[in-house]
Amino acid sequence: MSKTIATKADLQLLRTELHQECALIRKDMEMLSMTLTVRLGSMLVVVTGLLFAALKLT
Repeated sequence: MSKTIATKADLQLLRTELHQECALIRKDMEMLSMTLTVRLGSMLVVVTGLLFAALKLT
């Protein structure tokens, strides 16, 4: 095992990269949240339409 010690510059670089990755993850989660909301809304509309169509047939 090699004994290497991280310098302050290394830690700062790692911190910067970590913040960038977290920002990308947040953007992806926002996009997925919006997509999921639209999908669930459209499913709700379809199910409501099917329910009313079934009620009209009976």
